[in-house]
Amino acid sequence: MNYILSLIKEMVKKRKLIWELSKADFKKRFVGSYFGVVWMLIQPIVTVVIYAFIFGPYGFKSAPPVPNSSYVEWLVPGIAPWFFFSEALNTGTNCLQEYNYLVKKVVFQVEILPVLKVVSSLFVHGFFVLIMFAMFLIGRNMPMLTWLQVIYYAFAASMLSLAISYLTSAVTVFFKDMSQIVSICLQFGMWMVPIMWSPSMFPSAPAWLEQVLKINPVYYIVTGYRDSMLTGNWFWERPMLTLYFWAATAVLMLIGLKIFKRLRPHFSDVL
Repeated sequence: MNYILSLIKEMVKKRKLIWELSKADFKKRFVGSYFGVVWMLIQPIVTVVIYAFIFGPYGFKSAPPVPNSSYVEWLVPGIAPWFFFSEALNTGTNCLQEYNYLVKKVVFQVEILPVLKVVSSLFVHGFFVLIMFAMFLIGRNMPMLTWLQVIYYAFAASMLSLAISYLTSAVTVFFKDMSQIVSICLQFGMWMVPIMWSPSMFPSAPAWLEQVLKINPVYYIVTGYRDSMLTGNWFWERPMLTLYFWAATAVLMLIGLKIFKRLRPHFSDVL
């Protein structure tokens, strides 16, 4: 627990530096690009369009688990947090290589590098959330107070991706294949959350399948976004799932920070 407390103190102390570095990291992605942040939104939007066509009125016509909603309205709140989590974890995994010139500085606290990648990814996620809100309003969905709960679940996704990033970024310095392993796991993860489908769509699915899916902490985040946007449920209405998520995230954070701190003295030698 001391690891987590020291990290929080460091983040508060260096909050201005983290903010400036995060903005610089965000802007750096679009250097020389005419369309800028639009490119970051094209992939999720194209993905939504493809699956809307496949499972929508012109395809398999899958009925979403939430009554009185279309497949697209059910899909978007699920895919929005996934793209944020995926981007934050991918970029966080490679942050030490990308900023190796900062890692080699003795006075620089390298623990903040995964943090700035999460904050940078939050900028992009913010645009996607605004598009999601606009889509629901255009679809004549009345705004609900629970829409504000997306902020809480975005924070939860940030903490989970940060916890895993401490582990993967430290290991990647010594084992370069880790970044590829993370990418492959994320490709499978989209189907294991689940995001594109739900056990309720398949009448023959075993009753225990959904309970197994809940083991994945991302399940809590995706379900939370859908609760916030579609059903109007608050996070305290899922007390056991909430407790499990934060307990699992805390354990992952402790493991990640411990490994990160143990390997940190060797980062500059390898990089």
